[in-house]
Amino acid sequence: MIPVMSGRTISKFTDQRVENEALQALLRAAMEAPSAGDERPWHFIVLRDHTIRDTIRMAIPEAFMVTQTPVSIVLCGDTSLQKHIGCWPLDCAAATENILIRARRMKLAAIWLGMYPIEGRIQHFRELLRIPEHVVPFSLIVVGHPTTWWEHGNRFLAARVHHDRW
Repeated sequence: MIPVMSGRTISKFTDQRVENEALQALLRAAMEAPSAGDERPWHFIVLRDHTIRDTIRMAIPEAFMVTQTPVSIVLCGDTSLQKHIGCWPLDCAAATENILIRARRMKLAAIWLGMYPIEGRIQHFRELLRIPEHVVPFSLIVVGHPTTWWEHGNRFLAARVHHDRW
């Protein structure tokens, strides 16, 4: 098992397919995330189409790895499902993190690319994927099999921890 604090980032991917069972496990993990008032405001768009992924890469240079993996997941927040106004981004962040953790435990590599709150990215994904206005593209998660890992080292910063008061 790869621990959460392994400090590993993917540097390269193989062209090996991510099986449907693995993808289902990632989506199940996402849907087990905590959610304010149990609203679970998420929707998921699974991207395997090369043309769509090429279009994303061309429009968003930071998303270059979307064409290096066999599958990506667009996690969206549905504002019409809000019980606690403004909490949907927190719920979607928790769901995204659950995908990353589950992928790591499955020895898959997953990278989180933020879309929300960057309006240009939101609009691009909304138009490209025909996402309704009340649904906001939150994150793009690229998933694949790693060829190598890069070690972060220790990222703990004791100076950022405060006890009882600042």
